[in-house]
Amino acid sequence: MLKESENPPIIWPEVESLRDFTGLWWVAHTKSRNEKALAHDLIRKEMSYFLPMSWRVRRQKRRTIRSLLPLFSGYLFFCGQENERTELWRTNRVASIIEVKDQEQLVNELLQIEQALRVGAPLSPHKYIKAGQRYRIIAGPLADLQGIVVKTKNAARLVLQIDLLGQAASVEIDTDMIEKLEEAH
Repeated sequence: MLKESENPPIIWPEVESLRDFTGLWWVAHTKSRNEKALAHDLIRKEMSYFLPMSWRVRRQKRRTIRSLLPLFSGYLFFCGQENERTELWRTNRVASIIEVKDQEQLVNELLQIEQALRVGAPLSPHKYIKAGQRYRIIAGPLADLQGIVVKTKNAARLVLQIDLLGQAASVEIDTDMIEKLEEAH
């Protein structure tokens, strides 16, 4: 288990926004439990990446263990040129590389995850939802995030999806801060 200081940054290199990265986006499907090691390799190779992670806390024999874990287990998003994509295979940490056909859609979905992480929202993995009424947060640090609202008995969560992967993450929200969007997905 890594010490907090040994974890790779979520975004590298540090930029204002993922939109600042140049090149094409791809998704690395990593070998089991290789996401952080691959991120460290990409830093050494000076390649841009986004590895959304969130803190998980668990109790084990009277100890509290905090771990920074990838939000989308087994995946790392990277941006660059074709020759950099081929460099990933040399790390021996990649099972496959997923080509992104709709670059704009992926970037928009990643920007939502990035915004939530930058304001410190506690994102957690969530079941992917194929269809549902979309909502937008209208105020606060999560303003303009869009997703599907799921209500449980004591909370409401906004589900942010990465359609290319069929994966999702969610954040707890206040239902007074959302508005229904016109188009249904």
